[in-house]
Amino acid sequence: MLSYKRSDRLGEQIKEEIADIIMHKIHDPRIGFVTVTNVDLSDDLKNAKVYISILNDSEKKGDTISGLISAAGFIRSELRKRLRIKYIPELLFRIDDSIKEGIRMVKILDDLEKEK
Repeated sequence: MLSYKRSDRLGEQIKEEIADIIMHKIHDPRIGFVTVTNVDLSDDLKNAKVYISILNDSEKKGDTISGLISAAGFIRSELRKRLRIKYIPELLFRIDDSIKEGIRMVKILDDLEKEK
């Protein structure tokens, strides 16, 4: 049987809750189409790095991040209502460009295949 760290299990639950909160509760025009891709929770459960993918153009990424940072307190209060844990972690938002990089790699591979 595989054993999972509590921080991994809780991080997955926090990811789902944050995605739901952003989609249904936050009405900030700076926050466009955002996907929560991962949450890395520290072992002491006090800090969470929230990785997001932004589908807007690159000019609006800064606006989206600042909108999420300003909404972090609200998101934490919503998490407090939804989760039964002693400490709600501090949220640190990070842009996850792995999807964009994956698309770029596939395009490069397709171009190489066409050259053959």
